[in-house]
Amino acid sequence: MMTFCFTGIRSLPKFWKSNPYLSVGPGHSYFSLFLKDYCGIRNQQKWFSLKAVSPQNTKAVNLLIAKARYLRKGDEGSNQVFSDSHLFAAGAAKKRSQMNTNREDHGLPPVRNTIQLPTRPLNSEEWDKFKEDFKGKANFESWIISQMAHCHSSIDVAKSLLAWVAAKNNGIVGYDLLVKYLYLCVFHKHISEVIDVYEIMKARYKRLEPGGYTLLIQGLIHSDRWKEALLLLEDIKKVMIPSKKNYNDCIEGALLHQDVNLAWNLYQELLGHNLIPMLKTLKAFFDFGKNIKDDQYSNKLFDILLYLRNNHLYPGESFAHSIKTWFESGQCSGCGKTIESLHLSPEEYEFLKEKIMRDVIDGGDQYKKTTPQELERFQNFVKCCPPFDIVIDGLNVAKTFPKARESQVLLHVVSQLAKQNLQLLVLGRKHMLTQHSRWRKDEMKKVQKQASCFFADNISADDPFLLYATLHSGNHCKFITKDLMRDHKACLHDAKTQRLFFKWQQGHQLAIINRLPGSKITFQNMLLRLLTRVALHQ
Repeated sequence: MMTFCFTGIRSLPKFWKSNPYLSVGPGHSYFSLFLKDYCGIRNQQKWFSLKAVSPQNTKAVNLLIAKARYLRKGDEGSNQVFSDSHLFAAGAAKKRSQMNTNREDHGLPPVRNTIQLPTRPLNSEEWDKFKEDFKGKANFESWIISQMAHCHSSIDVAKSLLAWVAAKNNGIVGYDLLVKYLYLCVFHKHISEVIDVYEIMKARYKRLEPGGYTLLIQGLIHSDRWKEALLLLEDIKKVMIPSKKNYNDCIEGALLHQDVNLAWNLYQELLGHNLIPMLKTLKAFFDFGKNIKDDQYSNKLFDILLYLRNNHLYPGESFAHSIKTWFESGQCSGCGKTIESLHLSPEEYEFLKEKIMRDVIDGGDQYKKTTPQELERFQNFVKCCPPFDIVIDGLNVAKTFPKARESQVLLHVVSQLAKQNLQLLVLGRKHMLTQHSRWRKDEMKKVQKQASCFFADNISADDPFLLYATLHSGNHCKFITKDLMRDHKACLHDAKTQRLFFKWQQGHQLAIINRLPGSKITFQNMLLRLLTRVALHQ
């Protein structure tokens, strides 16, 4: 008869009796462990059998005890706590479907406790006293390690807890405690501790649940034993399709250790399972590609860009910067020259600013519709404002969606940009402030509360204001309009100035894209494209 030590249940007979669906069926020689996926791998729960393939590895557990030497006493801190629980079951295959709807009736009740978590390692007597002060109905050891994991307590404090548990249980530390201690080790990047727990689990269990596998993979990839993470990935495949998080960690490990072919093979395997890769996985390939001058690798990165476009996936700011850096580090496949950066040097910027001010804004005869008095009024307005981050062609942006109310579109764009704490300037015409079916006063007032606004005469052209405000605010400032500024380039007579203007325009002009292939036009789609471009250009 096989014996298995449970450290998570105070009264096993009472627990078994109160949970009829947990009874052991005939012919079952194993226990099944049902754990909440604490580690955030998937927001669901899975069943796995844990078979004891060898007696308790007390030598391995004693490794934790030996490491838990008690450090200097420190002040105790205060942390908010929450409750956690777990269930053990055997022979409950017929009841699995009932668990999702009824598990709240059978789980241990949530506990609210005012006990403060220790901020230093405790000795045996201190842990005994700590347990006496615990008033909750849940198992103390499981409760306290859950709070430590939630609050990211130090490894030394958690280690002293495991040493105390092992000392009073003949060297046995339960699986639940080991997993949550492992979570802390991974979080704090204590790789040597990860390997110690890995050795303990490898000696004690033939199979783990998904959270345990994921944490071990995540921790091992940063060690010189990173290839053992691939063995754990193979173990997962025996019972289920690994998660995209599992593949991401293995891919990052392969790239970290310069095994590029393995990384791409794992990526193709992930796609073969119809899993959508994490954006951080794709970002890792671009980060690695910055230092690689290889056409085959570059072609694969272009395939990733096509994948993003075809699946309507939008990179965040960090990923957008990685793509931008990769492009700027590359070479033209035609001439072999390094691709020129869109950033202007301070000298180039000042030169271009002076030329545009003189040749376009002050001396451009195409601005006959803008009076010198109005331009002077605008220049004084800009001087009184802090430098802008984004200048918006209000009328141009408002007409992005012909069927939508123009003031609503403008308000939506401004509101989203204002959430990023950007200094905004909206340029418009005076008729936009008049109540109309296309322009509502209440919406325009909301625009004025979130951005600086300048409304020119209805017959005035707003392009000179757009260029002036952007250039006056500095090289960091961007502008939003669909106007390609062809007339303004024509006013710049020499080739050098035209080249610098084009380079500056490419690096500073943003445009709202209102057409996404194969998708319904929505404000959300529009703004995703806009905000992605903001991130890419910064």
